[in-house]
Amino acid sequence: MRRFWTEVAVDADRAIRLDARPVRTPGRAPLALPTAALAEAVADEWRAVGETIDPRAMPLTGLANAAIDRIAPATAEFAAGLAAYAESDLLCYRADAPVELVARQAATWDPLLDWARDRYDVHFEIVTGVMHHAQPPTTVARLAEAVTSRDAFHLAALSPLVTLTGTLVGALALAEGAATADALWQAAMIDEDWQAERWGEDSLATQAREGKRRDYDAAARFLSLLDAARTGCGYDRE
Repeated sequence: MRRFWTEVAVDADRAIRLDARPVRTPGRAPLALPTAALAEAVADEWRAVGETIDPRAMPLTGLANAAIDRIAPATAEFAAGLAAYAESDLLCYRADAPVELVARQAATWDPLLDWARDRYDVHFEIVTGVMHHAQPPTTVARLAEAVTSRDAFHLAALSPLVTLTGTLVGALALAEGAATADALWQAAMIDEDWQAERWGEDSLATQAREGKRRDYDAAARFLSLLDAARTGCGYDRE
């Protein structure tokens, strides 16, 4: 679609308007945002459009469309699917060698698990290798409650944060201000970084990782704009 508008504005209901006409989602709902900060950021994406619309350059708009069209009509079902990651959280699956990697994982991942233990009063089964090992039912249930209590817009942000990092615990820590976005990304990339340090960078892998990081950063920003008043972070890798 070619650009057809001159002015972009946010109305009193935090809905995006192009030359006074409302923007609609692919499902034909008004593109209205829950916070002023997020509405202005989405409006800025529309202001930045050149001659034609490139959805890849508008990730906040895409997340908002998903929240409105896909998640809001079936919030409980969507949240349940996301909560299933509690069964196989990255932070619970450790290497058994070499000792340097084992130590790096422990130093970076243990603080996140410690935070979750205190926050949700849960226990985690830590295993070596990649074979699935069930977590205690109480742990799974309480982490699921932390997900299902969130609205469609927060779930839209949480989903890529979980799927791109592989850790529900880490994504919840970020959502609750207990981790920074950079620290969580670094924590999730420990194994990849280790391989690159030992065997060198692969150009295709690097390109794929850069694409994932863009999507991750967009989701983290979307989340921060939903919770613009939240300050402070209790966990940082450094």
